[in-house]
Amino acid sequence: MRHPFIFLFLAMFAVAGCTEVNLASHVAKKIPNGKSEGNFKVGNPYKIAGHWYKPQEDYSYTETGIASWYGPQFHGKQTANGEIFNMNELTAAHKTLQLPSLVRVTNLENGRSVIVRVNDRGPFKRGRIIDMSKRGAELLGFKNKGTAKVRVKVLAEESRAIAEAARRGKDTRGYEVAMNDNQPKRGAPTAPTQSGLQSGAQPSTQAPRHATTGYQNVSASTKPVERAALPAPNIPGHVQGGVFYPDQIVKQLPVSSTNIYVQAGSFADRANAQGLAQRLKPFGNAQVYPAQIGGQQFYRVRIPSANVANADAILDRMAAAGNADAIIVVE
Repeated sequence: MRHPFIFLFLAMFAVAGCTEVNLASHVAKKIPNGKSEGNFKVGNPYKIAGHWYKPQEDYSYTETGIASWYGPQFHGKQTANGEIFNMNELTAAHKTLQLPSLVRVTNLENGRSVIVRVNDRGPFKRGRIIDMSKRGAELLGFKNKGTAKVRVKVLAEESRAIAEAARRGKDTRGYEVAMNDNQPKRGAPTAPTQSGLQSGAQPSTQAPRHATTGYQNVSASTKPVERAALPAPNIPGHVQGGVFYPDQIVKQLPVSSTNIYVQAGSFADRANAQGLAQRLKPFGNAQVYPAQIGGQQFYRVRIPSANVANADAILDRMAAAGNADAIIVVE
């Protein structure tokens, strides 16, 4: 019996490479030997616009928030794990998840849901949790709008398997279609391991792809890396370069109402939360929202917002006033 997720995959066959850019000099790094190779990557902590990000392996990640998309300006350029970005494939960028990983992204506004392979870092605009490829935004129905309220959930078993395959030098483009209950996962590990951040790793002040636009173009006609042999599932699709890619299928899920907030802080002490809410009144109708987290009582300070544009404006004003840790929350 096959996993239901296998019916939802899009073709994803990008070829190679990304740049890390120094924020001070805006100088793109060179692509080693011009090769087209995707690798497993976690990376060191890095800082962008005053905010630190700590990449780590996380196979239980689930988050709701705002998605954006990227396309022509990065098409044919390197992604953070060493592939070539193809805006017409179903890939995505995330600030901290291990690369590659597989996540389900659901548009909470229309119920459309697809599975994407995360192979890049970003987005670095405040208030965004994932950057979809142009094709991903089209299939989720928000390309013309620009943003959408989404839920992002890691597929744990599948992500562990492609992470281990990438560690072994396997090309993971299209690899996920072979992952199901009964078929042997050719080239996949039997006992995946996690590496996480290296012990004693020093924070980096270099930023991945989205920090600036200083990039080098890379030819897609490069030598392919080792690829595991993939069986062709009994679903609609096509074969390209000896690899089976499923047709582009979107799952439709029920839609429920969601709200947008700008959250300035979360406190165990109610009085501290109320004090911050009062100080934030110039930015909007700041309120205290009680929440139980892991059996502990917290008090969140939030400003309700009517839409993404309004939340962006509030967030920018708060950041300019010194509240760099404020975030946009979708619930």
